[in-house]
Amino acid sequence: MTAAGPEFLLIRIVGNDLEPRHRAGQSRDNLRFILENEPPLPGCAKRFLLNRIVDGAEEARLTALLAEHGQAPIRLAFDPAAYRHAGWETGRIPAGLLEGRGLGRLDAETAARLWHSTWARKNRAVMNNNGARNAALAAGRAAGADWILPWDGNCFLTAEAWAALRAAVLARPDLPCFVTPMARIAENADLLAPGFAPEAAEEPQILFRRDAAEAFDPAFAYGRRPKVELFWRLGIPGPWDKWKDDPWDPPRRPPSPDRGRFGTAGWVARLASGKEHLEQADFASFKARGVARREGIAASLAALDARLAPAPDPLGLTCYATEAIDGLDGALFAAVEAAAAEALTRGPFSVADKTTLPPGRNRRDYWHPAPYWWPNRWIPGGLPYVQRDGERVPGTRMYEPASEAFDRTRLQRLFDDTTALALAFRRGGRADFAEHAARNVAVWFVAPETRMTPHLRYAQVRRGRNWNQGTGAGIIEFKDLYYFLDAVRILDAGGALPEAVRAGLADWLGAYLRWLETSRQGVRERAARNNHGAYYDLQCAAILAWLGEREALRRVLIRAETRLASQIRSNGIQPEEMKRKTTAHYVFFNLQGWLNLLRLGRRTGLLDPDLTDGPWSRLAAGVGWALAQDVAAWPWPQIDPFDAARAAPLAAHAADLGLPVPDATLAAAGAAKPVFDPHDGVPPFWPLALTPARRGPR
Repeated sequence: MTAAGPEFLLIRIVGNDLEPRHRAGQSRDNLRFILENEPPLPGCAKRFLLNRIVDGAEEARLTALLAEHGQAPIRLAFDPAAYRHAGWETGRIPAGLLEGRGLGRLDAETAARLWHSTWARKNRAVMNNNGARNAALAAGRAAGADWILPWDGNCFLTAEAWAALRAAVLARPDLPCFVTPMARIAENADLLAPGFAPEAAEEPQILFRRDAAEAFDPAFAYGRRPKVELFWRLGIPGPWDKWKDDPWDPPRRPPSPDRGRFGTAGWVARLASGKEHLEQADFASFKARGVARREGIAASLAALDARLAPAPDPLGLTCYATEAIDGLDGALFAAVEAAAAEALTRGPFSVADKTTLPPGRNRRDYWHPAPYWWPNRWIPGGLPYVQRDGERVPGTRMYEPASEAFDRTRLQRLFDDTTALALAFRRGGRADFAEHAARNVAVWFVAPETRMTPHLRYAQVRRGRNWNQGTGAGIIEFKDLYYFLDAVRILDAGGALPEAVRAGLADWLGAYLRWLETSRQGVRERAARNNHGAYYDLQCAAILAWLGEREALRRVLIRAETRLASQIRSNGIQPEEMKRKTTAHYVFFNLQGWLNLLRLGRRTGLLDPDLTDGPWSRLAAGVGWALAQDVAAWPWPQIDPFDAARAAPLAAHAADLGLPVPDATLAAAGAAKPVFDPHDGVPPFWPLALTPARRGPR
């Protein structure tokens, strides 16, 4: 011992068990084994650090176990609020990788590493791997120890291993750090045999002299080389010298001024993980450990996300709010009921009802020509068609008589009528509303003679191009699926949706999602850099939320987050939307889509981003920019009339989601109309998407 403190201070870091990498309760069992069986280590004091244990009962058990052996732990508390707002790590993912074809070109192992990397912020907020090591280093220095061992909680030293370690360190006190090779142990009891000395060839632990300048890089999260990063910096050789970085990995720090100034001291045992097949000293086991570690991190964090998420909507709604619907009254209720009564006079709707056939000649294929593509007046026959931006082809404007030739109008009727019927049924209880809404669902999606084939191959066809198939842009015609599925949820919760219809709709949505993900049109739309990309993600997210596929939904929301940098600049300008001839429309339309997507992410408990910093601050900037403009004196191209009242739902929805909104704009929202043109991207009866305190007109 020195006068200031212990000669050596071993601080072991005890963290959370991660299944399937570890057996549940293994950390506590290993701690008990250490406390009961590890011999005294001459010249060394022992401490334990409890590192962000998420289960309060388990932390209490660990604390009690330590108290039984006269130990008071160093405690790094888990902060649920900090975890909820940690967000995902997306900043280093190459631009366009998730939206384009690049992801599909990655091999399975690389793709798995990519998705694992997106957990890094949450990983650091819980596992805090290098953060805890640095905290142990700081505690050791504060205690005045000459040598500090900030080691993993499953490390165990036999008397012989300690003697060898101490002798090596004291023989070279001029070196600032030492590495101690590790031996994996399948059975902890083996360590109690006299003279037990396994081969120690695994990734070592590091110990530091009190005045060593080095520390661990907290940017490196558990499961992706957190300790190895310091090996690289210090020049500690090993198989990691051949490892390559992924583009999304944190950058390595430059070589340390102390590079090469280290020694090797003794050996240490790594206690059992409870998974013996993962503890073998071969390459297959090494690879399997990596896979199990990633799976353990993802499973643990996904479970924690679900545990800490705000209470879901009682009906599982992702657009509307059950509480708002159940409190519906006054003028807004009258408007909903009137729309439902009108909906009783038409439908049920089917793609088989159109008066023309799509190019594929199958009446059950959805069919709609591209609205801005016209015959080429300079070529006999007019083929191929040419674009006239902002000028619609007759029949492509919704509700006009000629639109009966195609499917766009009846699709919108399906979405809007079913929604009005379901909302009125929920509030007023009329069975005829529910029955008609359920028929709408069954006829369009389930009945064999009338159901739409689950693709949009002939949406927005440009004659003479693409073999008369549609384009990716046609997928946006299904943009309102997100609120329609809320209507179906309301019917289902009210016992008005037959199980066969619900199952048939789920099958249809699954098939349609596969087409979205794999078809030529779907792949192109996913890569769109303008509003089409955002609305593509909204469709995919709505389907996955309905199907309950949370990990796939998480990945869609992550993909959406990576779009923000290309869609909205930090100053709020939307460069792609400002290229159009109807700029005011597209600026507001795109922002409304993003708010719909953010709400869905919040309602499902998978998205709670920081709106003041990082990717989602761009949405706040975009909303702020749009609401600051005088739409009556809009100085950019806008060849069609623009409804200035669209600022009302944008402002109200943004404020409800926590984005800053000018008080005057928000105040004006209370008098706004409840239904907008479907082209505007505003859900019908939009105040019912708000929390009751912010519903606006009643």
